[in-house]
Amino acid sequence: MKSVFRNAKITFATVLRRILCGLSIVAVASCASNSEPVESKSNAENPVIENIMARRSIRQYKQQAVARDTMNLILECGINAPNGQNKQSWEVRVVDNKATLDKIKELMSEGRDMNVGSCFRNAPVMTFIARDKSYDFSAYDCGLLAENMMLSATSLGVGSICLGSPVRFIMDSPRKDDILSMLGFSEGYELCLCVGFGYPNESPAAKPRDWNKVKFID
Repeated sequence: MKSVFRNAKITFATVLRRILCGLSIVAVASCASNSEPVESKSNAENPVIENIMARRSIRQYKQQAVARDTMNLILECGINAPNGQNKQSWEVRVVDNKATLDKIKELMSEGRDMNVGSCFRNAPVMTFIARDKSYDFSAYDCGLLAENMMLSATSLGVGSICLGSPVRFIMDSPRKDDILSMLGFSEGYELCLCVGFGYPNESPAAKPRDWNKVKFID
């Protein structure tokens, strides 16, 4: 009798699950059939799309710290980016201590006639991203990581900017080894990208995008 009852429960659970699944499919199909066509490529009533279209590169920041709880959420979104073979071929170092960041800027500028530290755009938090040199697609993985972080930051009201010039200045610096030692990347990794974070002190308009660069191939 117990065996029959157990089998009945399994059968009922299976049927219920299938019914619910069927209802979900019908609901989705109904929404799709009743939805209005999207009139604009950039104005869809979808929070994900709205967030993507709202992201801007911020070059002026309030000198206000971004809480580590917020940064941890941004970083978690970053490391959940797609990546080749799940190698997670990146390392990230976060500098949110002003004195530490000022020291890096000082080392970068040493022996130069200009303050190259200004390339950080005064973002109060700077992330330094390094790629695994042993994996030839690691630079792409780092780009996907950075994009996830920037989009999640936008959704939290935090501005961001993706930067390549600090990498050039650091790697060309006579104090390169000292700077990289401060960042502490693992052996076999090389710095490839920087992303700054902070609360925006500007609201830049979107710059036009060239749709001529996008084509469907029939």
